[in-house]
Amino acid sequence: MKHRLMALVLAALPVLAHAADDPADAPDLPPRAQVIEALGSSPMVQAAGAVIEAEEARSRRLAAGTHEWTVRLTDQQRRVRATPDQRFNEWNVGLERALRLPGKSELDRQLGAAGIASARITRGDAMHEASRMLLSGWFDWLRERASADQWRRQREILARQAQVVGRRVELGDAPRLERLQADAALAQAEAQLAQALGRAEVAAEQLHKLYPALHLPAQLADVAPVQIDADALSWRNAILEHNHELGVARSESARARIQANRTDAERRPDPSVGVHMANDRGGEERIIGLTLSIPLPGEGRRADADMAIANAQASAYREAGVLRKIEAEAAALYRRATAAHTGWQSQHLAADALGRSAELTERAWQLGEGSLSETLAARRLAHEARLAARLAQLDASEARYRLLLDAHRLWPLDKHDDDDHDHP
Repeated sequence: MKHRLMALVLAALPVLAHAADDPADAPDLPPRAQVIEALGSSPMVQAAGAVIEAEEARSRRLAAGTHEWTVRLTDQQRRVRATPDQRFNEWNVGLERALRLPGKSELDRQLGAAGIASARITRGDAMHEASRMLLSGWFDWLRERASADQWRRQREILARQAQVVGRRVELGDAPRLERLQADAALAQAEAQLAQALGRAEVAAEQLHKLYPALHLPAQLADVAPVQIDADALSWRNAILEHNHELGVARSESARARIQANRTDAERRPDPSVGVHMANDRGGEERIIGLTLSIPLPGEGRRADADMAIANAQASAYREAGVLRKIEAEAAALYRRATAAHTGWQSQHLAADALGRSAELTERAWQLGEGSLSETLAARRLAHEARLAARLAQLDASEARYRLLLDAHRLWPLDKHDDDDHDHP
């Protein structure tokens, strides 16, 4: 048994080496070009890209400031009682604007840059989440297809067995009860096959609707899972280094700190300066003057500053919570991947042993040394073991690919982040 497993592993070494060198091009994954196209056209990713444009516009707005020039124009008529017939047309025009105090414009620039950085990381998080959904949906379809293929093989075996039983009954070498048992087993297999095919079609339709760029292969690749490296700490560090959710939390925390500083700076009101000209008594008096107005800060500005500080503290706590969650998820991903690979090995050995047992049991029945019920039971056990081994194989591969995905070693997700940094 061990020698047969070793032969299987040795035969799969070329495929395993190729998958280890470039897992994105593994035969049990969709082609990389299709994946990138599917992710780029995802509404979730496109929405996050639109948020970047909104943050860039907001950054320009913060750099320009909220203060604008204000024009004041007054037109009036003066009537003097001492001389009722004497009337004067008068007017007053002024131009004024509030000025940001030194330091506030720099904080506004930092706030705008922080918003853009946060939006870019958020788009990376959307790309990563879309990748997770694609990988999960892909392996859901693989499992349904593999289940259908295994039931198809089981139906073929039982159909061949039913034909043998039918001939033996016609020749009088077997009771009619065995024909009923063989036909019942075949009918059950056909029913299970129909259900499995239906589930596979549903999974395929979901992939087509969610990711139109993906083309599902006609034949499934039977790829043995690759065992991951045993260095759990390196996997943890890689996941933490590239985790977008943690990056979003950190960027929002930094943004909240800048916002707190900006709100605190607003406790010093911006002065407004202006110039005005007046024409009084029909032009007998001309006035040119300067104006300066300074709002008197009140308790409201202090409350705004306290609220911003509290929000910054809340963001810091959320960042710590996300870090703790990601560390736990990274450890769980690694343990799940290693356990899934070990489980697949055990399932494969069990399937191999039960398959040979079913062949021996059928051979003994053909020689008249056993019953059909024992043969059918052995075939059922072998089928269940093969199906469990195939599903365990897919579970192990998915767990490894998920670990590679979260460590950014599966698909080139960082390329889109780099493209964002190239924009002015």
